Amino acid sequence: MTERIIEFKSIENIGAVFGQLDSNLNIICKSLSVSVIARDTAIKISGNELQVEQAAAVLKGLETIAENNKSVTPEETRYIIAEIVGGDRGGLESVEGLSSDCIYVSFSGKPIKPKTIGQKKYVDSIKKTTITFGVGPAGTGKTYLAVALAVRAFKAKEIQRIILTRPAVEAGEKLGFLPGDLQNKVDPYLRPLYDALFDMMGSESFQKNIDRGVIEVAPLAYMRGRTLDDSFIILDEAQNSTPEQMKMFLTRLGFGSKMVITGDITQIDLVDKRSGLVEAISVLKNIEDIEICRFTERDVVRHKLVQDIVKAYEKRKNQIEGKAFVKKRN
Repeated sequence: MTERIIEFKSIENIGAVFGQLDSNLNIICKSLSVSVIARDTAIKISGNELQVEQAAAVLKGLETIAENNKSVTPEETRYIIAEIVGGDRGGLESVEGLSSDCIYVSFSGKPIKPKTIGQKKYVDSIKKTTITFGVGPAGTGKTYLAVALAVRAFKAKEIQRIILTRPAVEAGEKLGFLPGDLQNKVDPYLRPLYDALFDMMGSESFQKNIDRGVIEVAPLAYMRGRTLDDSFIILDEAQNSTPEQMKMFLTRLGFGSKMVITGDITQIDLVDKRSGLVEAISVLKNIEDIEICRFTERDVVRHKLVQDIVKAYEKRKNQIEGKAFVKKRN
């Protein structure tokens, strides 16, 4: 049995880290098999030596979040534990840099920050490179963060236009003929992009900029034949683009522009066609000024069940691939 005492800066920080009714503390104790006792600003941790060290690192990481945000959620607690225990993405040092990096403030006043190490690397990549690929499971903030950075660049007059696009591919079902004009027909496919822009700008400002033509939300097919200068261009759901569409899109890049391509290669809805995203990340991986950021289930910032679902499907995929490999060898 090992014991260690760490000091917090204030009792308020302890209250924020422990959470309402000690909800965060219970998660730490259960996950790491330690006991924690607080006396004033001193916290005594007891348990296995390795787990005591991990718990101390988790508590100090959460204190950094508490000092910046004044509160700590159970989701943040689980995430910090996963990063400290995993130890493969920088540990405590990387975690402590998250809570202070606000990239934009939404229309409703909510500060938008990278919440995971994977998101932080993604944001940094978009800032420093011309083309960034964000590849990973649902709920990792790939599109939302890209839109936030696009609006920030637009407000700072670093670019003149925001162009958001995605393939108009149905998700595994045929919707038939949709009513209305061409814009009405494609709007359902583009709704997630509209939602993100509404969050950043408010509906009135969004509509004003749409009418002026400085913000454009359009299907991928509309990109052919164009050259896009001084623009921030986002291709969402890129796993549903064909190789021909992906090449067409990438060659639209003009001077003074940035491109962000996001997608989840486990959710390809194409029928009897290769994914342009899968091919692109293989073909372009060694080109300078192009960066490929890969997210994992640890970067999922939705409900905890979403993370569990992603893990379960990944485990099932690995089992199937393992059986296929054994069968092939035999």
